[in-house]
Amino acid sequence: MIARVPATSANIGPGFDALGMALTLWAEIGLLEGDQHLPEGAHAADEHHLATVAFRRLGGDGRLWVRSPIPMGRGLGYSAAVRLGGLLVACAQRGDGHDAPTLHADEILRHATALEGHADNAAPALLGGVVVTTGERSIRVPLHFDPAVVVWVPPFTTGTDHSRGRLGPTVSLSDAVFNIGRSAFLVAALASGDVGALRHATEDRIHQPSRFAASPASLAAYTAALDGGAWCAWLSGSGPTIAALCPVETADELAASLPADGRTKVLRIDHGGATVESP
Repeated sequence: MIARVPATSANIGPGFDALGMALTLWAEIGLLEGDQHLPEGAHAADEHHLATVAFRRLGGDGRLWVRSPIPMGRGLGYSAAVRLGGLLVACAQRGDGHDAPTLHADEILRHATALEGHADNAAPALLGGVVVTTGERSIRVPLHFDPAVVVWVPPFTTGTDHSRGRLGPTVSLSDAVFNIGRSAFLVAALASGDVGALRHATEDRIHQPSRFAASPASLAAYTAALDGGAWCAWLSGSGPTIAALCPVETADELAASLPADGRTKVLRIDHGGATVESP
């Protein structure tokens, strides 16, 4: 059995720990059965691997393999994808054996959130699309358009825990109001297809300023994306990757305009979410 889980871009500007988007870049997590050889490009997951830890959490038995083009430590949800994959394979294994009930999506997300510490990557990876999550409940945002998502991925990494540690313990009332308003405006813009509102809607005062201060290269790519015609751009997760929305027909041109010291990918929104296939 193989779980296929999309990469994600969390926060989407003002939606700190509450908004996330699934992307068309997938990690695969599979169960090694018998003397099966590793699939091409895959590696065996040891007992310390994030996927295996999640797999064991739900009583998974056996060894896992992982194959993933999602870069680690770049803000595209690698940890959420492989953890969710491990949980889903364990759940499928339970169901195949008929000796334990499979889990509802809400329960799977609860376990993934407990492992991750927050749900803004795990929820869209599981459900697909753009998701609003409180950690306890998640709901997809209806989208009135289907844009390209251009991501700029630099060669360096950002540790999520270290990045979160740079954020202050309190938020001013004015900044809280600013982000609440932008987050609500963003959901409305996505649901209505008002692409002209997206740049305003993705402004943030809570996490991006301090993270950009620590990563000038990311700030330069963010600025270049907006100057290059993107509808909006944001720091993907805790960074250092930048994500931007634009029309499909101009995506390659936008990608080419971003700084040459990073790799670009032209993606779309993954609307299907995580899947599990049994042989």
